[in-house]
Amino acid sequence: MATPELETARLLLKPLASEDATHIQRIFPRWEIVRYLIASVPWPYPEGAAQHYVDNVALAANRAGEGWFWTLRRKADPAELMGVICLMSTPDNNRGFWLAPEWQGQGYMTEACHAVNDYWFNVLDRDVLRAPKAVANARSKKISERSGMRLVRRQKGQYVAGELDTELWEITRDEWNNLYR
Repeated sequence: MATPELETARLLLKPLASEDATHIQRIFPRWEIVRYLIASVPWPYPEGAAQHYVDNVALAANRAGEGWFWTLRRKADPAELMGVICLMSTPDNNRGFWLAPEWQGQGYMTEACHAVNDYWFNVLDRDVLRAPKAVANARSKKISERSGMRLVRRQKGQYVAGELDTELWEITRDEWNNLYR
């Protein structure tokens, strides 16, 4: 299923495209963004890494029906890419995101998560959404809490910042729809 454009009150979630890699390469390689991402993200972030990721990881997963990736853009300035959010069929890792620091703390990622969570449950017809996160990533944890997710497991995880305590959060389709439908 092709990734559709989604819309929230303030955002356009546009399907990730190869041409977005140039913008990602410019804004993504910052410690504030990458430190809590999985260890497979190269750091320091090399030139051309965004193009490789978009073309060979994200878009490949989309073509295989295993991943759905969007860029986040404000309706007020749709040319400016603020971050990326994705859904994946990976066990215990169904949603991931990053947002440039200058846009954090304004509720944008909460809006984006609400839209993609609803897509996961009510378009893709999935039963449960699980999202791992570093315990130290307090902002990400708050997004999960605000969206009705619950903590199901603690473990260690490998991140760009090294081995960190990790929490796995989840919500079921019934729980989601009881809260938001």
